[in-house]
Amino acid sequence: MAQQPDPERPVYIRDDIETVTVRRAPKYGVFLAAGAFLGILVALILTVAIDGSGVSPYTQVVYSELQVFGFTALICVIAGIALAAIVALVFERVLSGRTRRVTVDHEQYEV
Repeated sequence: MAQQPDPERPVYIRDDIETVTVRRAPKYGVFLAAGAFLGILVALILTVAIDGSGVSPYTQVVYSELQVFGFTALICVIAGIALAAIVALVFERVLSGRTRRVTVDHEQYEV
């Protein structure tokens, strides 16, 4: 059998010891998705609760329940996302007091 060449070993470049800050932060995407979902639920509840079978006094048109749901969903989803973003910002502000500083060893190699 032919001998394989030894694999090259990584070349050690430097070793730094640094102090970093570790903090917890909420995941904004999860909060915004939850706010949108809650906005849809509120729009569904409002659609069922509001009797929209009459003629609209502003447009003189009768809207179906699906149209009423769409109109209320537009408003409720935006409001839900805005409220969820505010809650996430408050959580971040409250959790920012729990930051800690740790020492880490950062090694760098050249391959």
